Amino acid sequence: MPTPAGRHFLQIPGPTNVPDRVLRAIDRPTIDHRGPEFQRLGQEVLEGLKAVFQTRQPVIMFPASGTGAWEAALVNTLSAGDRVLMYETGQFASLWKAMAERLGLAPEFLAVGDDPWRRGADPQAIEARLAQDTAREIKAVCVVHNETSTGVTSRIAEVRRAIDRAGHPALLMVDTISGLGSVDYRHDEWGVDVTVAGSQKGLMLPPGLSFNAVSEKALAATRSSRLPRSFWSWQEMLGPNRNGFFPYTPSTNLMYGLREALAMLQEEGLANVFARHQRHAEATRRAVRAWGLEIQCLDEAEHSPALTAVRMPEGWDEAAYRKVVLEHFDMSLGSGLGKVAGKVFRIGHLGDFNDLTLIATLAGCEMGLALAGVPHRPGGVAAAMNWLADAHRAASPGTFVTRS
Repeated sequence: MPTPAGRHFLQIPGPTNVPDRVLRAIDRPTIDHRGPEFQRLGQEVLEGLKAVFQTRQPVIMFPASGTGAWEAALVNTLSAGDRVLMYETGQFASLWKAMAERLGLAPEFLAVGDDPWRRGADPQAIEARLAQDTAREIKAVCVVHNETSTGVTSRIAEVRRAIDRAGHPALLMVDTISGLGSVDYRHDEWGVDVTVAGSQKGLMLPPGLSFNAVSEKALAATRSSRLPRSFWSWQEMLGPNRNGFFPYTPSTNLMYGLREALAMLQEEGLANVFARHQRHAEATRRAVRAWGLEIQCLDEAEHSPALTAVRMPEGWDEAAYRKVVLEHFDMSLGSGLGKVAGKVFRIGHLGDFNDLTLIATLAGCEMGLALAGVPHRPGGVAAAMNWLADAHRAASPGTFVTRS
């Protein structure tokens, strides 16, 4: 196969495309991670992360994938045999549950309806289950905020209120690995105790950094937690972090990139970043509906701003369709995972992403549908373009030239 011209379109829901500014920042000589230059870098990024999590509490950073941050959240707060209420929303909620089992915890998987992979966490179901726990055996509630496998976003503020209405002391732990930096997320305001995140999604970095934002209540839980921890210990991290350092060798060059990514988010303004993702998500959904295809997420209030999962027509395989798109247009789309493998493809529209990137992505999808023979109606790209143009007119009335 000849090498295709142009850049590869990486339109999976993460890792996402890394901006040139971030790549240039990473491409620097490695420095002494015990020296004063690194100390300034460490202090700057640890403080800067708080703005993205919307917290005043510590954010702890590990040289690891998001899976490492999952483990850190559990082992720093819980003990073997502890009961944990985890909500089934998709593949990543399932993987977090499997980890809890391997660590010796006792997770209970809560799901509502015949197909829980099409909806977010149900706050009322969580409240009802916690109300039944009169002995207060459940020590934590774990929810995936933006479920990458399904394109469903759970309403975390409502989950917090449900826990409070039940009067339950359980910790609230939230995975926003594919949401942070793309979807409005408020660690402090929503009363989250541990937030789990990673570098390779909305933060626009390569994989390799993961994060825990932690509340005072979560920090207090470390004093009674008995699960073994060394690499993942918050206490080992927090001491050196106060001076910008780490207890072991950090990912120095990724931290250069993180500083640049945080600067990009602040320059655009977080409110504008979130609005941009909402705009692209709506345009994508309009394209999918114009094609006559079905969106995996059923609830309009739970559509993800970061990705859209699209259901294939009955009898059509998403892997075969994605293969056509890759071979003809050098574009990668997200595969179906777990229970929806073969049934769903995923369009990532997060991170370093603009209107023209989206239109090119949707054009590749629509041409791929035609080439693969997938039953659909043409016109999805046009529907997205028309909606984006209308959105720009509404945002800047009076600035467009019209014929007299």
